[in-house]
Amino acid sequence: GFYANLLLTQTPEHILTQTNNKTKILCELKKEHTGVYWYRWSQERQHFEFLVFSNTLGKATYGPDVSQDKFRVHEETSHSSYSLHISHLHPSDNGTYYCSVSQSSQLLLGSGTRLSVVDSLPLPPKTTQTPVSKKPVPRITKSKAASRKGPCSPLVWIPLAAGVLLLLLGLVPTAHRLYRLRRRLWLRIHRQ
Repeated sequence: GFYANLLLTQTPEHILTQTNNKTKILCELKKEHTGVYWYRWSQERQHFEFLVFSNTLGKATYGPDVSQDKFRVHEETSHSSYSLHISHLHPSDNGTYYCSVSQSSQLLLGSGTRLSVVDSLPLPPKTTQTPVSKKPVPRITKSKAASRKGPCSPLVWIPLAAGVLLLLLGLVPTAHRLYRLRRRLWLRIHRQ
């Protein structure tokens, strides 16, 4: 049987990357063990697939039809954390990856890392800037300028404040588009 528990911590929770890239999943172990197992849960095929077992001496045993070039396990620090390196990524690698240790005929699972491989990542929308209207600035004679007190006269800060306001108003549609794009991406990942 499989049991999820808090003795194994996996990071990150989600990975979104492109085809042909490589990635790494980290598993921290808070208990004694003889080695770490790595499994993949496939939503499409609805089953767990054994990928690789790495013992504390660093010897790896691979599952049937699992490429040794694609999956590598590295010990990070004194048998307390291991990382699974996956290369030559393809959409068929999509799934939730679990590190696991054996304890009294049970497999304790980590928290899981969801991997989504896509052919191309969505680009952020191009920002469009609202042109600032050029208003004629009234000229100030030296005598008037000298009579003004304070570091900045209203003739300087009013147009400056108006320009900043126009710039901020121009950023609102862009921020809204970015929020919608991020939400769509989040929904697409969680539907898989």
